[in-house]
Amino acid sequence: MINLTLENLPGDLFRVLFEKSPGSILVKADAPRFTILAASDAYLKTTLVTREEVLGKGFFEVFPDTDDLHDETTAREVFTKVIETRKKMDVPVYRYDVFEPGTDNKQPHYWSCSNIPIFDGDNSVAYILNTIIDITGEVKAKEAAIESENRLLLAAEATGLAIWDLDIPEINLTFSPQFGSIFGHQAGTLITLADIRNQVHPDDMQNIVLISYYESLVTGSYFYEIRIFWPDKSLHWIRIKGIVLFNKNKEPIRMLGTVVDITENKRDEIRKNDFIAMASHELKTPLTSLKAYLQLLETKLSGTTDPFIKTAVVKSGNQVNKMTALIHNFLDLSKLEPGKLQLTRNTFDINQLIGETVSESRLLSNSHNLHFEPSDAIEVNADREKIAQVISNFISNASKYSPKGSNITLHSTVNDDNVQVSVADEGIGVKLKDQEKIFQRFFRSEEEGLKNISGFGIGLYLSSEIIQRHKGKIWVKSEQNRGSTFYFSLPL
Repeated sequence: MINLTLENLPGDLFRVLFEKSPGSILVKADAPRFTILAASDAYLKTTLVTREEVLGKGFFEVFPDTDDLHDETTAREVFTKVIETRKKMDVPVYRYDVFEPGTDNKQPHYWSCSNIPIFDGDNSVAYILNTIIDITGEVKAKEAAIESENRLLLAAEATGLAIWDLDIPEINLTFSPQFGSIFGHQAGTLITLADIRNQVHPDDMQNIVLISYYESLVTGSYFYEIRIFWPDKSLHWIRIKGIVLFNKNKEPIRMLGTVVDITENKRDEIRKNDFIAMASHELKTPLTSLKAYLQLLETKLSGTTDPFIKTAVVKSGNQVNKMTALIHNFLDLSKLEPGKLQLTRNTFDINQLIGETVSESRLLSNSHNLHFEPSDAIEVNADREKIAQVISNFISNASKYSPKGSNITLHSTVNDDNVQVSVADEGIGVKLKDQEKIFQRFFRSEEEGLKNISGFGIGLYLSSEIIQRHKGKIWVKSEQNRGSTFYFSLPL
C-alpha cells in the first residue's frame, strides 16, 4: 500500500523523479475523468504524444477507449476495478493502436501494463500509477510463428506428412492431426506414446527403433522405416525422419520429426521382389542344366585341337557363371525385407574366409592379379556365407571397373573392437558425387564410359544391407582415375 500526498512533495523533485522513471503515467482517481497529473518521458515516447498534450487532460480525451463493452482490458474497466478492489491489476496483453509519426494512419500496437493504486491520508485510492511496455514486436513475432506453423501443418497434411514433437525429459509426445490417421486411429482418439510403441512390430522395435533412438542421442539425427500394426491388426509401413535438439550442456531435450505412410510403396516393392524371386528361382533349373551340359561338353572336347571350340566352351561357362551369380543376387534382394533375411551366425576366421574367396575368384576368372597376405587368425561372429558374398561382390566390382591385368589387393586389420576388410583396385575410381549413392539399390553411374559395363547395381547394395544387418559399417574411398578402395568393418 502506497500512502502519500502529492501536494506535500516538492514539485521540482517529484517532476524530475517521475519524468525520468520508466514508461509511467499518474492519473487522479476522479472517475470517470481520470485526470492526467504526470507522465514520464518514456511513456510519452512510447505513446507518441507530448507532455503538453496530456497534462491536465482526462485520460480518455488523450487515449480514447474502445467501444467494446465486453472487453475487460480497456483502461476504463481496469481503472474502475483498481478503485473498487484497491488492488494492483496487471494486463499482460492488450491492443491499443497509435498514430505513426507524420501520418494520419493508426498502426496496430500491443501493450503490457501494470496499474498500482496510490492511497491518500484517509486510506482512499487517490491516484493510479499506470506503467506500460510496448510488446508489439513480441506479439507480431509470435503471430508470425503461429502463422508459419499453421502453414507448415497445412503443407505437411497436403503431402501426407504428420509432424511430432517429443519432450525427452518429460517423455511427453505432441503431434499434428494427421499423426493419428497414419497409425490407423479415428480423428479425436486419445493416443499416448505407449500406444504408439505398442503398435510397432516387435522385431522392428528391437532392431531398428531402439538402436536408432540411442544413436540419435549422439548424432542428432535419425531416419528409418518400420512396420506397424493398426488397431484392426492390419500391417502397414511408415517412414520416420527427424532431428534431436540439445541444451547448452549438450544434453538431448527434444526430438522433432515427421512420419509418413509408405504402405502402398512397400507393397509394390514387395510384389516386385516376389516376382523377381519367382522368376530367378525358375531360371535356376535351366541354368543348372546348361552348366552341367557345358561341363560334359568340355570334358568330351578335352582332346580337341580346335582352339575356337575350346575358347567357346570356356567363355560359355563363364557367361553361365555370371548369370548364376546374378540370379543369386536377385534372390538375395528379395530376402532383404525385414523378417526374410535371416543371419546364421557362427565364429570363424575371417582371414581364412578371405583366402577361400580369393581362390574361388581366381578359378572363375584370371583377368586380374589378386593379392592377399593373411595375418594371424581373426575370429568374428557373423554369417560366414553372407560375409563371403560381400567379399566376393567387392572383388567382382573391382574387376569390372579396373583394367585387365591390374592388381586387386585385399587387407584385413583389427581396429579397436572391429575387424576391417578392404579391397583396393587400380581402376577408374568413383566420382565424389557418386560415392554417397554407390550403395543404393539399382544405382548405376551415368558416366558415358561406364554404360557398357554389365550389372544392375545390386551387388554393392546387397553388401551394404548384409553389413548393416551385422551392425557393421561399409564405405568407399576413391579418386577418379586413381583406383578405389572399398571397406567394411564388423564388431569383433
